Amino acid sequence: MAICKTGLVLEGGGMRGMYTSGILDVLIEKKIYLDGMVGVSAGIAFGCNYKSRQAGRALRYNVRFARDKRYSGIMSLLKTGNYYNAWFAYHLVPTHYDVFDYNVFDSSPMECYAVCFDVNTGEGVYQRLDKVNYDCFEWIRASASMPVVAQPVEVGGRQLLDGGLADSIPLEFMINKGYERNVVILTREDGFRKTAEHGMWLMKPLLHKWPKVIEALKHRPAHYNRQLQFVREQEREGRAFVFRPSKPLDVSRTTHDPREMNRVYQQGREEALQRLDELKEFLEGSNQTPSELSHE
Repeated sequence: MAICKTGLVLEGGGMRGMYTSGILDVLIEKKIYLDGMVGVSAGIAFGCNYKSRQAGRALRYNVRFARDKRYSGIMSLLKTGNYYNAWFAYHLVPTHYDVFDYNVFDSSPMECYAVCFDVNTGEGVYQRLDKVNYDCFEWIRASASMPVVAQPVEVGGRQLLDGGLADSIPLEFMINKGYERNVVILTREDGFRKTAEHGMWLMKPLLHKWPKVIEALKHRPAHYNRQLQFVREQEREGRAFVFRPSKPLDVSRTTHDPREMNRVYQQGREEALQRLDELKEFLEGSNQTPSELSHE
């Protein structure tokens, strides 16, 4: 019987992504590696550590630099136009302060995609990340660059912002790539529905140079809620295994409080461990076992 490919879909959400990191670290520790992954915003910024097999890294550097003005904050936003300092957070941290494992990432057979939003065309851009280099980090930065608190990132001949503007939960993308069954990690609790973006009246003048961004923000709630429904349908059909917080994470997207980061991370770990047998059963239904998925 043919083995179908199993994918991993990672929603964003700023520091709600610590929940995702907790789940992924459990998978790393249990040597459960899937065939491919796609991440949006914090989903790929933290999720890339799953491909490089570095459990604990996302929590570690975020806690270490939580209150470091070189890493993020209002001063960085005022000086550079980016709340998270582009050079320090996305280039110095992974190369000098908490080194990203280039060799493991590059040698892993796992397909890995970052989702971005082209501010000029309004299109979603799905960039495959095979090799760690300067542009790889820029694609990740682009995917996580939220409107208003970040400037568009120029990479690949495009101007890009947060991938959530185009595709917050790219499950359909993975299915179209041939991943018949997928593990989806959401950062919103069951029953959550997105409403109109807060502060649109303020965003419009700040984003007037990029009308496609304003348009995407306006339509995002309806699009996001349709995606939640699609995830639910795939879950009911047994084609998706979905992690969603058992209770609201109640954490700021840009929190500087290490205790809050740890709390959300631990919730992810605990819920992953509680459902580990259920996850293994789902993966075995793909004619794969965790040991086979580890590619070791």
